[in-house]
Amino acid sequence: MPTLSEKILGMERSLETEFETYFEQNLADVTQTPEDIANTLSRIGQETGTTPAVLWAIPRGDHLHLVLITPDGEPIVRDLYDVPNAVLLKTIRTFQKNISHANNHTYLRSAQQLHQWLLAPFEAEFLETAGVDMLLVCLGDGIRGLSMSALHDGNQFLIEKYSLTQIPAFNLIKTDYDSLQQGQVLAMGSSEFEHQTPLPAVPMELANVLWELRSARTTQAPWEGRSLLNQGFTLDNVNTLLANRGFDIVHLATHAAFKPGQPNNSYVQLWDTKLSLDQLRGLKWQDSPELLVLSACETAIGDPEAELGFAGVALQSGAKSAVASLWDVSDVGTMALMSEFYQGLTAMPTKAEALQQAQLKMLRGDVHLAANRLKLSRGEVSLPMDLDGHENLSHPFYWAGFTMISSPW
Repeated sequence: MPTLSEKILGMERSLETEFETYFEQNLADVTQTPEDIANTLSRIGQETGTTPAVLWAIPRGDHLHLVLITPDGEPIVRDLYDVPNAVLLKTIRTFQKNISHANNHTYLRSAQQLHQWLLAPFEAEFLETAGVDMLLVCLGDGIRGLSMSALHDGNQFLIEKYSLTQIPAFNLIKTDYDSLQQGQVLAMGSSEFEHQTPLPAVPMELANVLWELRSARTTQAPWEGRSLLNQGFTLDNVNTLLANRGFDIVHLATHAAFKPGQPNNSYVQLWDTKLSLDQLRGLKWQDSPELLVLSACETAIGDPEAELGFAGVALQSGAKSAVASLWDVSDVGTMALMSEFYQGLTAMPTKAEALQQAQLKMLRGDVHLAANRLKLSRGEVSLPMDLDGHENLSHPFYWAGFTMISSPW
């Protein structure tokens, strides 16, 4: 009879095999036992001033299998036999459908039910007792498209209690820690497309990304950045820049889609071509980036292969961490969140906390629209007339679609 430690190691190896089969390449060797994972969490927690924990939620046909590991803690396992796949997936579909539309306010019932299944078995006794403020969530087959940040306990959204990241498996993420103080950023994108809807806020989004990083107050040298827009955003130009310089952050403000089927069905839209997901690793990276951001993604939620592509985008690109969106968020909402995210990126100890704080500012109305002006933490920004709107940016539609992927550090 295998021990609990052996069972968890087997679960991690099974997750690794899923991603390696999908991407058709060897990604890592699963070696960290639950004891190793707890020690890693403790070490990283000390380095970052956080208290991280890992939660696995794996659908297993007739039940939902949950495992929690906190720093220096023993694994805690819960098997919910009243939550078979059919019941879980139906509730997730309802939740995702309701939350991914800005004019829908019926998401709370399913948000609370999902919280009751996924978090309530651990929260009071283990998460609160340990003072956990960061959750690394590993979701199993068929539920990787779940927007965890918008789950609700009846009083608060999950993002109000934890910084969050979705991991493919703990053994598949990088667990070294270096704070992002200064470096090189490459910001690229398109606002015009031949066969897709325009993204008129992209020029302003790219300018904001560069401005926020260059104006960051650090004791080291300032951030340096390059930008490619529209006709300049070609595969040749991208490869030329990547080959000549290592970039710590690569920001892509353009249509991207995670679709059913093999990785070559999913893509990032460049000016002159679609860059398929399986071509990401083949770009002429001089160094693997610390962070890859895809700010205008759309994922075929509920499709296991599309969700594997989404959850594995950092693995495929070689990036330590990634940020991507589950659904097509509004231009203005994206620009607002990205501006706040980059403002916090060099000030917060972790990338996940920078994303959390950006989402909280939108949720709480600190970032909002007023006529044709967008109020950000650093002041107001005038919007072009074609971006004028009256959206309520506090609705989860505008902030809950953005997810940190792989390492939160």
